[in-house]
Amino acid sequence: MALGDLMASRFSSQSSVALVSNHYDNFPSTQGDDVIDSARRDNNSSSSSSNNNNRDRDSDTASFSNYGGGNATTGSTVATTTSMAYLPQSVVLCELRHEAFEASVPTGPSDSGIVSKWRPKDRMKTGYVALVLCLNIGVDPPDVIKISPCARMECWIDPFSMAPQKALEIIGKSLRNQYERWQPKAHPKVQLDPTVDEVKKLCNTCRKHAKSERVLFHYNGHGVPKPTANGEIWLFNKTYTQYIPLPISDLDSWLRTPSIYVFDCSAAGMIVNAFQELHDWSASGSAGSTRDCILLAACEAHETLPQSDEFPADVFTSCLTTPIKMALKWFYRRSLLCDSLDYSLIDKIPGRQNDRKTLLGELNWIFTAVTDTIAWNVLPHGLFQRLFRQDLLVASLFRNFLLAERIMRSANCSPISHPMLPPTHQHHMWDAWDMAAEICLSQLPSMVEDPNSEFQSSPFFTEQLTAFEVWLDHGSEHKKPPEQLPIVLQVLLSQSHRFRALVLLGRFLDMGPWAVDLALSVGIFPYVLKLLQTTTPELRQILVFIWTKILALDKSCQVDLVKDGGHTYFIRFLDSLETYPEQRAMAAFVLAVIVDGHRRGQEACIEADLIHVCLRLLRGSVPIDTQTEPLFLQWLCLCLGKLWEDFTEAQMVGLQADAPAICAPLLLVPQPEVRASAAFALATLLDVGGDVCRDGATGDDECYDDDKVRAEISIIKSLLSIVSDGSPLVRAEVALWHALHLATNRT
Repeated sequence: MALGDLMASRFSSQSSVALVSNHYDNFPSTQGDDVIDSARRDNNSSSSSSNNNNRDRDSDTASFSNYGGGNATTGSTVATTTSMAYLPQSVVLCELRHEAFEASVPTGPSDSGIVSKWRPKDRMKTGYVALVLCLNIGVDPPDVIKISPCARMECWIDPFSMAPQKALEIIGKSLRNQYERWQPKAHPKVQLDPTVDEVKKLCNTCRKHAKSERVLFHYNGHGVPKPTANGEIWLFNKTYTQYIPLPISDLDSWLRTPSIYVFDCSAAGMIVNAFQELHDWSASGSAGSTRDCILLAACEAHETLPQSDEFPADVFTSCLTTPIKMALKWFYRRSLLCDSLDYSLIDKIPGRQNDRKTLLGELNWIFTAVTDTIAWNVLPHGLFQRLFRQDLLVASLFRNFLLAERIMRSANCSPISHPMLPPTHQHHMWDAWDMAAEICLSQLPSMVEDPNSEFQSSPFFTEQLTAFEVWLDHGSEHKKPPEQLPIVLQVLLSQSHRFRALVLLGRFLDMGPWAVDLALSVGIFPYVLKLLQTTTPELRQILVFIWTKILALDKSCQVDLVKDGGHTYFIRFLDSLETYPEQRAMAAFVLAVIVDGHRRGQEACIEADLIHVCLRLLRGSVPIDTQTEPLFLQWLCLCLGKLWEDFTEAQMVGLQADAPAICAPLLLVPQPEVRASAAFALATLLDVGGDVCRDGATGDDECYDDDKVRAEISIIKSLLSIVSDGSPLVRAEVALWHALHLATNRT
């Protein structure tokens, strides 16, 4: 059985059970200490010695009550108390493994299905973007009656301020640049007032180059009639004298899947309905449209786009591609600042979107946190994973789509999508965004006047972390999950808030496997993985604790850790003398999971000299004194055992480093968990049916040299010396080794 599956069923804040041996599935075990409980004790600044003293005091009280007798008379109680002074003060059955006996469960894989569901099934990338603009500047469509004054801006450009053809080209270039800001490698390709053949060529080219990646098709139909009830959008003929219909079925056959469509036109819901009918019709056929097709439409089938000059003509596109600018302009007209602030200053917000230390960057950061939080709390987790975690460009578009719904509903227009999202325009997190926007606008005049002035950071993240902390004080598995979890993820990006966020995240993960799964589902994994590259000393302990929790739930993360070189972080922590043994025990557990059944992990840890680090720590811990943490020794032995299990190269390194002589004294320590772990390490060090012999080598001289034979004889003698050990856990280790030895050497 794998360590990760084992720990998922063992580690919880209510359980103090940690299984030492994990290679047999049907052996029930109730022994062990909990790495996570150890971390919590350290996190609460209580030493291991004080814990032992408290446990001894509790046990003394229990012993006194037992010997004295609760129903005896006062005289007999005094007599018993007097006689107790002459009895040996032996405290029995008071270890954590005894206290947790009733909470323990049989060893076996978890049936909850919680492991690995947090991972997106298929990472996706939008490789190509097709932009089709049908504006026909200067000519209004026959089915549209415009008001005066009317919305005119397209991509924040007034098309009537210059020659029509020039305006069309500038608008197309601007839209391409806006998409490139969200996905620099998306290769946007533009077609301006195109024919059907030009659109077909564009779609086929994008699909050809994108291969299995997603293609985005953006359609602006402000200069053509509304889509038809039959599911047709309008293009032009070569001379621009006729509108030519393009059936959605043809468009779908050119782009195929995976794909995402953005339709910015009146009655865009007609297209969504046509796609749904097409998918329903093709579901039983050979067409693959239903596999992965996402739709974003500006309005319902019966609605017309807003014409008020309060909005740009392409308000839907503006929300999707320039959300901060659109959100601030919309908020400005509803804010008390509109009387004292120059509207044009919104176009001069200093900074860059990807620089969180600037005003524009912080606004974008807060906007991402707010929209992620709304989506996390409103959508089913499966849909959230698909739309907000699978594809970077799709995630950005859907965050901005939430803004489009809020803004356009104020104009009695309802953007729609497929998959359909529940209403989010009245979510209370928008109030937090409005406050951040107001703080930004209030500082804007002074910052524009003096570019060197520093802006006042918003209290948004500090307040949200405080709200998360309040939830931790009163929340539980049976209450509503904390809505601030996506914000905690965003806060990890900030050095000023990072330590507090990690500590609060650790408290949350300590609530149980359900909390770990929830944090992984929201997308915490790549952030804590990247943090292993930092060298900040104060983050080390909490990061090790967090990774202990993650790997206790899902050992498949071992692959990601080795791929990114994260194992070296834990080896350095393990070899650090400034940390407490209980904390280093967690690092030993993490490394044990990394090498558990993972050959690449074993090889990487061998290269990083993990064997010599563990053996040096074991050598310095024997004999055990009051300062030695048995849990640390336990996981050092398990880490070594997993490191050289079925790995001949590691076994040879261990034998050359005199591992048998270092581990053998641990077979005599008082703690049965340590004895069993040492037995496991020694048993796996024996090359029982090892790689060398399995590869076809013949002859004793080729498989063993004299030194190895002597070392193996020493190991066998050590294991046989504990065959009658008082702990069933230790005897089980010896019995298993004996069975494997007999099965391999029957001849």
